[in-house]
Amino acid sequence: MPHWSPQGASVPGRARGNSVIASLSKAVVEVSEGKLLGFIDRGIYTFRGIPYAQARRFMMPKKVNPWSGIRDATRYGEICYQSPVRDRVARDEFFNPHVYLEQNEHCQFLNIWTPGLADGKKRPVMVYLHGGAFSAGSSLSPLTDGRNLSEKGDVVVVSLNHRLNVLGFLDLSLCGEAYRYSANVGIADIVAALEWIRENIEQFGGNPENVTLFGNSGGGAKILALAATPAARGLFHKAVIQSGIAFGFGMTLNEKEAAERVAALTLKNLNLSPKEVDKLQEVPYHVLLEAANSAKRQASQELNIRYMWGPVLDGTYIPVHPVAEEFAPQARDIPMIMGTVLNEFTTIITSEAVDLLCDNKDTWSMEKVLAKLAEKYGPRAQDALHAFMKAYPNKKPADAYFVDTAFRPATLEAARKKAAQKGAPVYTYVFAYEAPVMDGVGMAWHCAELPYVFDNTDLVPTATGGGIAAKILAHMVSLAWIHFAYTGDPTHEWIPKWPPFTLNEGATMVIDTLWEVRYHHDKDLMDLAVELGLTELPDFDF
Repeated sequence: MPHWSPQGASVPGRARGNSVIASLSKAVVEVSEGKLLGFIDRGIYTFRGIPYAQARRFMMPKKVNPWSGIRDATRYGEICYQSPVRDRVARDEFFNPHVYLEQNEHCQFLNIWTPGLADGKKRPVMVYLHGGAFSAGSSLSPLTDGRNLSEKGDVVVVSLNHRLNVLGFLDLSLCGEAYRYSANVGIADIVAALEWIRENIEQFGGNPENVTLFGNSGGGAKILALAATPAARGLFHKAVIQSGIAFGFGMTLNEKEAAERVAALTLKNLNLSPKEVDKLQEVPYHVLLEAANSAKRQASQELNIRYMWGPVLDGTYIPVHPVAEEFAPQARDIPMIMGTVLNEFTTIITSEAVDLLCDNKDTWSMEKVLAKLAEKYGPRAQDALHAFMKAYPNKKPADAYFVDTAFRPATLEAARKKAAQKGAPVYTYVFAYEAPVMDGVGMAWHCAELPYVFDNTDLVPTATGGGIAAKILAHMVSLAWIHFAYTGDPTHEWIPKWPPFTLNEGATMVIDTLWEVRYHHDKDLMDLAVELGLTELPDFDF
């Protein structure tokens, strides 16, 4: 593992080369399907849009057909079809910027950043799974460009696209053997990508026996699903779940009865019988999505549930819930980090910027603080304030109103069950840093830690504010993820010792300008949130 020091630390913008090179003599690699042309970006070999699988609609992924000659891997591949951006993104584009490229249901592409090709170094492989629940998003964002992380850690970074929403999770299994696994082909795509990585990553200087998955939001929930998927066993060895665990999201899967009802209503909405299921192959995507989303709403009303697109407990491809009475047994020996950000969806993600700037926590009197807390906690407002200030003594009383009570309680529950396995360690964190953008009143929003994990603060100054404070924090966060990929322990010389979470001690690393290990620090606050039923996620399904 490389050794870092303040003098030798890599920061964005510091590179081993000064140019971008695309050359048949320097940036060609041979994989199982053929040769690929990438490019060298300031010393880091970069390959985009590599096809890792192919599939017909609703069918399991298969290997890509070999090609002759050299395939261009300088351009990103298509992302999965999804709802129009204007219908779903919202206020967070300033803080969580994306790249919007052509959409296609044939979206099984991955991207690789590496310091060396086939040089026998066997670097750790860090595979990023994107967010967007199981319905939207892609691997393409300046937040999650893998170049800086690859250079800093001497690691191979991979990101990928896969099937989402109705294309990835419509349970047509009652319509015939050909559709047996249609409910989970979105997860099967990721498994296919991990199989491709196992077969080919040595050509990119990576170690197929040291693969770390990390993902935010829906990406974290996908990791949980993979932890319970037999086909994924042995394909990854460590995992970082970032804001991907909530009650009803990530921990448990859709029940088969509900999934089958959604499929039946989808066919009905399209005036098709189960015997005509093959006609779904020709239905235009947005017609299919509208029919399926309507079916989803209908089934939710009929069954009195909240049905979201996502993997299904089908009893075969995924036989158990990731976190039920126990944590997924097959993941017992996989070290994990599980964390959240302090505010998640309670702040700028769901508020207008102008509203926050005009009426925000920094302008509230104590009388208004107590009134706002009463809106959320009712007669237990004073208890909530006391519990919050006990948990976060460096924050302001007004911050208590914005603390996340959806992801954090569920993450603690998952960590307890993972720790109870007495297998590989689990570590927990809360990211509490407030970027100076908007005077800090945006707080620590959902996905706020991503540019720090990838060491990309300069690429997204609207999210981080840029500047030296952001660079220092990014250095500390990205090194923690890198050290974990190397060793299974996130501790490094720039941060305090990060102990594993145990049932007795409940250690959590609070990540802020200063890092601090706290023990059961927010137990009273999270217990109160559970008692009052404040753990439901906002409606972010698309």
